[in-house]
Amino acid sequence: MPTNTFRIAVIPGDGIGTEVVPEGLRVLDRLAETSAASLAFAYEHFPWGCDHYLRTGRMMDEDGLDRLAGFDAIYFGAVGWPGVPDHVSLWGLRLAICQGFDQYACVRPVRLLPGIASPLRGATAETVDWVVVRENSEGEYAGVGGRNLVGRGADREVAVQAALFTAQGCERIIRYAFDLARTRKRRKVTSVTKSNAQQYGMTLWDDVFARVARDYPDVETEQWLVDAMAARFVLRPETLEVVVASNLFGDILSDLGSALAGSMGVAASANLDPERRRPSMFEPVHGSAPDIAGQGVANPIAAVWTVALMLDHLGCTEEAARVMRAIEATTGAGILTPDLGGTATTREVGDAVLARL
Repeated sequence: MPTNTFRIAVIPGDGIGTEVVPEGLRVLDRLAETSAASLAFAYEHFPWGCDHYLRTGRMMDEDGLDRLAGFDAIYFGAVGWPGVPDHVSLWGLRLAICQGFDQYACVRPVRLLPGIASPLRGATAETVDWVVVRENSEGEYAGVGGRNLVGRGADREVAVQAALFTAQGCERIIRYAFDLARTRKRRKVTSVTKSNAQQYGMTLWDDVFARVARDYPDVETEQWLVDAMAARFVLRPETLEVVVASNLFGDILSDLGSALAGSMGVAASANLDPERRRPSMFEPVHGSAPDIAGQGVANPIAAVWTVALMLDHLGCTEEAARVMRAIEATTGAGILTPDLGGTATTREVGDAVLARL
């Protein structure tokens, strides 16, 4: 009997999610096979997503959160497909899980892997290497607001979308960023807001950041406005280490970071409940990519990197490091999918990672 058996809920979702998630599972299986019976993974697959919605009217079953609650982790693929409005698919599955399980810390590493070219002139592995910590439970994606006055006519309808910031919500994600910074090569946290224009929620964030920073005198701090930070991602990436931002700003900036690291196809993420009250969810953030779905050319690197993040969260730090070394050896050997300028298929990249484990 394996010393450690982890129960993983698998939700491939839509589009290329169903193509890249199996590659990540192959990596987990290989790790288990080579563990001398000390490690095992037990999967349960859930067919939730847009097809499920079109059949049932729900993105996931009504008791979905109850069924997921007992797992050690959730491995998620992608959500969204033509024919289902994006706000329906997102709120019905991914956000339902993130908010339902209070996975308030979204961690998105930005690294230039070996063998991958950045669109930034002169970029190197040393200059493109930081982490975006995104508040993942409230902020601009809290879902507060509504649409009203439609009865007066389509041209008179009013929509209100409110951002929600709480002192506790700001503090816990900012504190998480500071704790993470203490594990990095540079102990530095950059806070990103737009508090000159958003004078209530964002100034609360600024005040909480200043208060938390006093508990971390060993960590360098700075505060930037989001528009200036977007430019800084491009112009001075070597100055970044841990970037902490609200739900919306963290989402946008982390996608920009992944593009600077070569492709959204290498964008991994972890949606964490740091208190471990419920399972955390791990997902590549490239989306369902309907334009290439079914062609066998989707980049599985993000999904495999996501497996490394999951392993690290589960305490399998050595296995996580093995996966990252296998990824680096694969990309360094030039085995790349078309999004990175290569000709390899999804399966061929997966095979290469397995061979290097």
